This record gives sequence, structure tokens and C-alpha cells, in this order.
Amino acid sequence: MKPAFFVRLAFAAGLGLALAAAARAAPAPIIVLNSLDASVSVVDPVSFKELRRIPTGKEPHHLYLTPDDKSVIVANALSDSLTFIDPHTATVQRTVTGISDPYQLRFSPDMKWFVTAANRLDHIDIYRWEPAAPMPFRLARRIAAPKTPSHLTIDSRSTTVYASLQDSDQLIAIDLATQQPRWIIPVGKTPADVFITPDDKTLLVALTGDSYVEIYDLTVSPARLVQRLKTDAGAHAFRAQGDGRHVFVSNRVADTISRIDFVSRTVVDHYPAPGGPDCMDVLADGKTILVTSRWARKLTMIDTRNRRVERQVKVGRSPHGVWTLDHAPR
Repeated sequence: MKPAFFVRLAFAAGLGLALAAAARAAPAPIIVLNSLDASVSVVDPVSFKELRRIPTGKEPHHLYLTPDDKSVIVANALSDSLTFIDPHTATVQRTVTGISDPYQLRFSPDMKWFVTAANRLDHIDIYRWEPAAPMPFRLARRIAAPKTPSHLTIDSRSTTVYASLQDSDQLIAIDLATQQPRWIIPVGKTPADVFITPDDKTLLVALTGDSYVEIYDLTVSPARLVQRLKTDAGAHAFRAQGDGRHVFVSNRVADTISRIDFVSRTVVDHYPAPGGPDCMDVLADGKTILVTSRWARKLTMIDTRNRRVERQVKVGRSPHGVWTLDHAPR
């Protein structure tokens, strides 16, 4: 072959690498789930405009960034599937089918276990993660749960998963090694999201059917209620601020967000969040909240320094989960 051919080939390869590097260097896109449109909105973090929409399965409600930061996994509850998205480029990496009703999802920090809550079918599934296999999730055990398992969290040692049981007003703890329930306890009205403190000693439960966050001591078994902390009506979803001390909770009925000091166990601030605030992400600065305004079909940006809404962008119907790689430490 002629030398010119190899020159063109080398140029094309170099250009491809340069474009890939540029994509990695660009600000990470914001990914928003549109639960009733079976799609993901890709939002530019600088212009705060919707760039495009990516089709997913039916009813994508929650999403989760893998602990290695390589994929955002979208759980499509009614399609029994997972959509893997590159968090740098917002392009689809692959789709995994055969996952039963994945409403909520969590990876264990060691990435050995993957857990889903089947909100509609009343069970919790524990999978072994085998990334090299054609089907990377191997079901280890399906655990029948009281009515409507909702949100999940896993301790930092990857030993225990905690799940709220929304319509039976309960909380369940499951041992990951044995895949057996450890205990089930009653909690307040309509528990939704659950948040475990960095020391694994305390669990917060948001009560969407009330105006409280309940605080449980995890150093005893079963967990013991130690405080009911008044936040605002419809306490629903948590997101850590990233400073090792504070966590935000969205109050879906009150259209507010509360900032909780989980060391002193007090509410230290409130912010307006119009349109039925649901899931949140916190930018790396620890001061900016992204929250889905579920009833308003918008993504809202809130500046906690001046306690006001800074920007909004219209997305799809019933926006639910929101994530970006440019997030505060978790």
C-alpha cells in the first residue's frame, strides 16, 4: 500500500482519539429520567438546555451510577430491563433484559452484588455481578417482601441491604452473604427513600405519607427508632451533600427541600423547590442541587447559598431520577 494511505489511517485514528478525549474533558451531561415518556433527557450543564432524548424501556423510575463511575444504569420497571449509559457522553452502552420489575436498584460498594426492588410485584431480587458474562446479572435469590418494596440502600461494607416497604409501613434488612432477611420492623406512614450514614450506625427513613424523617440506630438488631425529625410534608428522597455531615431530603407535597445535619440530628435549612420535588443530585461544589420537579415536567437547579431557584429546563413527563458524573462525594 502507498505511504499516503498509512498517513490517512494514522490521522483518522488520531482524530478519533482526540474526539474521544475531548468528550471526556467536556463537562459531564445531566441525565434525567422521564418516567411516563420511556426516555432519558440529556441536559447540557452549561447552557442548561435539553440536548436530546434517548429512548429507554417503559417506566424508567430510578437510575444508579455504578461504584466505578463507568455506567449509569437506568431501571425500566415495566420493560423488565436495564439501560446502561456512558456518563461522559450520554450514549447507550448496552441493554440488559430479563430483570423482573426493576423499580429501584443498588450496587453494593464492592460491586459483588446488585439489588433491585420490584415495587409492583412485591419482591426484592439479589443478583451476583458477573460483568464478563453475556448476562452480567445472575439471580442469587428472590425474596418475597410485604407490600410494595420501594427504596434501597447498602452499607459501606457491602454486608446488608435495607429496603423500605411503602404500602405496609415497614423496613426490612437483608444479609447479602446469605440472602436471608435479618429483621422486619414497623416504621411511619408510607416510607420512601432510605439513607445510611457514613459510619453505618444510623439509618434515615423519609416518610412520604407524613412530614417526618425517622432516625434508626443500626448498632442493635433489629434497628431501634431513636428520633422522629420534623422536615416538611411528603418527605421523600435523600441526597448527601458530600461533606460527611449533611443530607438533603425533598418534601414532595410541601414543594421544599430540607437540609439535615445527621450528626446533631437537626434540620438546619430549607429551600424552595416547586413542582413536586422528587429525586436529586448535588453538584461537586456541594452548594448546587439538581432536583426533578415531577408535576411540572422540569429539572430545577437550586443555589443553596441564596436559597432560591436559579434555573429550570423543561424535560419529559413525570421526571424522576437525575444524575451527573459531576457530583459531590457520596
